[in-house]
Amino acid sequence: MNTEQFVHLLEEKGISLSKQQMEQYELYYSTLVEWNEKMNLTAITEKDEVYLKHFYDSISAAFYYDFNQPLKVCDVGAGAGFPSIPLKIAFPQIQVTIVDSLNKRIGFLNHLAEELGLDHVEFVHDRAETFGKNKKYRESFDLVTARAVARLSVLSELCLPLVKVGGTFLAMKGAGAEQELYKANKAITTFGGKLIDSHTFTLPEEESERNILVIKKEKSTPNKYPRKPGTPNKSPIES
Repeated sequence: MNTEQFVHLLEEKGISLSKQQMEQYELYYSTLVEWNEKMNLTAITEKDEVYLKHFYDSISAAFYYDFNQPLKVCDVGAGAGFPSIPLKIAFPQIQVTIVDSLNKRIGFLNHLAEELGLDHVEFVHDRAETFGKNKKYRESFDLVTARAVARLSVLSELCLPLVKVGGTFLAMKGAGAEQELYKANKAITTFGGKLIDSHTFTLPEEESERNILVIKKEKSTPNKYPRKPGTPNKSPIES
């Protein structure tokens, strides 16, 4: 996907990018490639692929959820900033908090935010399990998102405690989401969530399957969740 296709396909979805925003994506790409030589941020470095599999794929969350509002967004395990930084560039009014367990990645994100001139962004070095217990952040976000971090039963325990009651957990998944969802039903309910929508589409050009699951937070997450670091992954709550 070249930059012209990127702009055009987003236009078709009602997302218009300015010259300045396109310059930010260009700078994001060059900074990502430069830092990737020093540390492992992504296996995808070809420009066309980054625009398709990282930038466009991240922004696809906005095809099914309204980002044209002042949202407090938390991105769990964002790695090199996906999906929240491409979304922040496209929708500058959102506030973004990223939590990641690797301090090197937090260093990259701080540098990136400075280079891109982003405001209302916060990067926290922490395990998601500990972060979800932090009173400052727990149940404080309108929207919590995660992309390709863990299976849904695990992800629900990491993300739903951060969503405020009435807010949304948006899980971005590849193929096999239906099977994951079947196993995660018990977890979603346990942590106060309810699946209200799911969307399946294919990425342009390569035609790989993507799924976006929209989970509403209906009631408070019990205080004992998330469990201590490593436990959700070792002993997921599954149906």
